[in-house]
Amino acid sequence: MAAPAASPVDNRSANTQTMTIGKALNNGLRAAMEADPKVLVMGEDVGKLGGVFRVTDGLQKDFGEHRVLDTPLAESGIVGTAIGLAVRGFRPVCEIQFEGFIFPAFDQISSQLAKLRYRTQGKLKAPVVIRVPFGGGIGAVEHHSESPESLFSHIPGLKVVSCANPVDAYWMMQQAISSDDPVMLFEPKKLYHSSALKAPVDTTATPDPLHSSRVVRHGDAATIAAYGPSLPVALDAATAAQEEGRNLEVIDLRTLSPLDLGPVFESVRRTGRLVVVSEASSEVSLASEVAARVQQECFYSLEAPVQRVTGFDTPYPPAKLEEHFLPDLDRVLHAVDNALEW
Repeated sequence: MAAPAASPVDNRSANTQTMTIGKALNNGLRAAMEADPKVLVMGEDVGKLGGVFRVTDGLQKDFGEHRVLDTPLAESGIVGTAIGLAVRGFRPVCEIQFEGFIFPAFDQISSQLAKLRYRTQGKLKAPVVIRVPFGGGIGAVEHHSESPESLFSHIPGLKVVSCANPVDAYWMMQQAISSDDPVMLFEPKKLYHSSALKAPVDTTATPDPLHSSRVVRHGDAATIAAYGPSLPVALDAATAAQEEGRNLEVIDLRTLSPLDLGPVFESVRRTGRLVVVSEASSEVSLASEVAARVQQECFYSLEAPVQRVTGFDTPYPPAKLEEHFLPDLDRVLHAVDNALEW
């Protein structure tokens, strides 16, 4: 009797680890640093402390102080130094400790970093990654819970992305680092260590392209588009609506500049309704842009005006009030009801 055929080797356990978003970002950085000695990490407290959110934990110990640099408290200096390093062939990854601290570096980012390749007609590259923990939900004080992604998405020459799950966190970090254009990676800080979002990450998989949106839940009653910290809220709303017999399609935008709205257009042409969810204020925002583009491209498919569920057009409130400011399940479901009742 012939011997039975050998079972195929299952390498999944060796190549797959269950991670939080924060751990996935750390592992993505580690993989990029192991693959390319020109990758540097720099920022306030990123070395010995491992970052205030511990995203860079252990990197200085393993790669040394010459590759993981604790900088002075000077965001313009961090980004300016990174631009010089990039011109000299390095691939610096800058951490802005909190999104509200980024504005001292706004001129460096918008006037220098974003324009470098265009200004030199491609002779110089700008492979700089700027990591930005953003959004609310952590009970922080002023300037620690804001959502300025629309400001940077409006600047030609910058690429802007946001992760909402460990798989994207792991791969987006490496894809951003490998880009010859500057990439801003907006990381939802309240999701960093969420055990509910832990997921297996296959470190040998082929990732989705960096600048692509993705349908993460299929449905036909209405479409919800969200990104970053708002995606779990959108998915929770879809689960709640399912209990009432309404199947909502949820799309993770993932890339904020350039926007990939093809999947959104395709979805809206089937569902006829769209709700856009974002923590940022609504006026002159990414939510506004998505609404405008959908109404331009899908006008004859729409059964109702595009609904927006966002933060309010006010400064971010004190921590005790943030639950009233941030989009939540009830506000998203109310917007869905409005769209369906139109």
